[in-house]
Amino acid sequence: MNFKSRILLLQALFFVGLNLFAQTSGFKELDEWTEKWKTGQQTYFGYPVNQQSAMRDFYEWYLSAGMEVVNLNNAGDPMTDKPWPMSSHAFEREVIEYFTPLYGFDKDDVWGIVTHSGTDGNNHGIYFGANYLKNKTKLQPVVYVSDEAHYSNMRLAHLQNLEMRLIKSDAMGRMIPEELEKALDVTRPVLIVYAMGSTFKGAIDDMETLNAILDRHTEIPAVYRHVDAALFGGYLPFTEHRRMVSRKAMHFESIAISGHKFFGIDSPSGLFLCTRDVYDNQADFNVTYLNGNMRMINCSRDAVQPLKFWWLIQKVGIEGWTKQAANIMECTAYLKQRLDAIGWPAWNNKYSNTVFFRRPSEDIVNTYILAQGNDENFGGKLAHIVVMQHVTKEKIDQFISALQAEAGPAK
Repeated sequence: MNFKSRILLLQALFFVGLNLFAQTSGFKELDEWTEKWKTGQQTYFGYPVNQQSAMRDFYEWYLSAGMEVVNLNNAGDPMTDKPWPMSSHAFEREVIEYFTPLYGFDKDDVWGIVTHSGTDGNNHGIYFGANYLKNKTKLQPVVYVSDEAHYSNMRLAHLQNLEMRLIKSDAMGRMIPEELEKALDVTRPVLIVYAMGSTFKGAIDDMETLNAILDRHTEIPAVYRHVDAALFGGYLPFTEHRRMVSRKAMHFESIAISGHKFFGIDSPSGLFLCTRDVYDNQADFNVTYLNGNMRMINCSRDAVQPLKFWWLIQKVGIEGWTKQAANIMECTAYLKQRLDAIGWPAWNNKYSNTVFFRRPSEDIVNTYILAQGNDENFGGKLAHIVVMQHVTKEKIDQFISALQAEAGPAK
């Protein structure tokens, strides 16, 4: 047997061993926890996680290549021509360049990183936005965000010691334009965070109407628009509604998207993109022992997440994500139709893969791990399902059957 054949045999034995012994760790509590997740993940309906993650072959490559003994760090700017040598910056830059046109940025006017999470992306959006506005106007901005947007935006404004004004939303969860106009301080710069998918109802702020209000107030010193598109920014570029996440159409300065939601990366990660003008108006932190300017918030950054993103681009890509997005939207409509058919009160925002409805019993909530909410506009106690790749029509039918069994025979 020649050397190459021996290597192939060893690789085959490695993967056989991996499959044989992957079921047990030797630690009872860990094995029980693992088994619980393996059996329960396919009825994980209430939260925006893709439970059909295509990462197994990535880990098989990662281990077989011996990468588990390599310690990489993506400290520094991946968009520079002098990447940090002990990093995956080259792949991170490819990821940013791949997504640049999908979010309506020009290739010569974009900067970005792979983030630790959607919250990390929002943190950069608010931090970069505040620095940009202060640099342009020498004034402290006010942050405006809807009261139904993700709580990270409120937390981050507090963390950065920025004045924040919560804008009332309508019953479906969208920022009310008239309420924004009433709250505006036109003597100070505006840092507005648009919710592209509010936390519970899956609402999208009407960016065009809100932009028109801001444009009308020409006395405002400067405006910065950040889009929190953690979930919707994943699937909308692959639908007919792609203009909703296009800078060219919506005129935002930055956007944050999660990698662990629609894209199916198996641990928190995300994307942050902004214009070069925004990046160039950040404070300089030149670090000679890295690769120059360190304008991003994080010092050390994960080098494996960009590799996962890059891997999925090669393995799934636009064609695969387009099919997944179409299926998600089809199954969302199907869920709403089934709930309507049995007379179960339910609501769904346009463009959204979230359906919220009257909260069922605790048993059903626990079985399907439903997110819970309260809103007197819709009768009080609510729950929602976020239709992700693993929420199939067959599973929706099973869920509807459980609701019908709970409600009893129709009258």
